Amino acid sequence: MDTLAETGGGQVLVVGPSGAGKDTVLAGLREILEDKNGFVFARREITRDADAGGEDHVAIDEATFQRREAAGGYALSWRAHGLCYGVPRTIEDDLRAGRMVLANTSRAMIAPARQRYPGVQTVVITAPAAVLAERLAVRGRESRAEVLARLARSAPDIPQGDDIWEINNTGTPRRGSAACAMP
Repeated sequence: MDTLAETGGGQVLVVGPSGAGKDTVLAGLREILEDKNGFVFARREITRDADAGGEDHVAIDEATFQRREAAGGYALSWRAHGLCYGVPRTIEDDLRAGRMVLANTSRAMIAPARQRYPGVQTVVITAPAAVLAERLAVRGRESRAEVLARLARSAPDIPQGDDIWEINNTGTPRRGSAACAMP
């Protein structure tokens, strides 16, 4: 099957620049939706140490990532900031079961996700550059030079459409999550 259009599940991509608060918004959404059935929060596989801080992810080495990617083990996969990222293909089981799958992905994955998963929705989390810089510095995963390189990186264009909405995440984490829950 090329798509999951007829299966009833849905996918929400959460995208935005590093430091915008994607993981914080997703964590808040988990709290807001904890009493509701049918929501799944995808756990990415990343070629980054498990104790690097930030999101709860599956740490994986690059050779294993490449094998899984070549075998079709990822619904979506990409590379950025010297790392490999993958959303496991097992999300398709949740989509077929009619669940709503939320995943932190790259902005570059919007077009491929639209092709593979009709009906995908995208939440673009944004924040001013000064806020991004401060959050990245506090996160402490990277040197100042690496933070500046992240901020200077050219971002892919966000496609237009009714399936995309933007949240300026400069308020409290709870406010950002609530905005995402009720666009």
